[in-house]
Amino acid sequence: MSEEIKKITEEQLEKVNKQQAELSELLRSLGVLDVQKHNIHQKINDISKVVEETKQELEEQYGKVNINLSDGTYSKIEEEKKGDK
Repeated sequence: MSEEIKKITEEQLEKVNKQQAELSELLRSLGVLDVQKHNIHQKINDISKVVEETKQELEEQYGKVNINLSDGTYSKIEEEKKGDK
């Protein structure tokens, strides 16, 4: 007794293969985006550290100030004394 080989139609096979290929491409793209997202997070952390170092340098030289990023002028930050509101 020979068993009959059962197959889906060529059109169905093509449809399923196309869907699987599209799904695989989307998952690959998502993986790439995830790596890019991780790299951006790392760059944000790196630049945040540099910004904090620069803030410390400026604070050592000028004290606590607000800096106008358009023209470089600054004004002292008045610290509230305890009990003042």
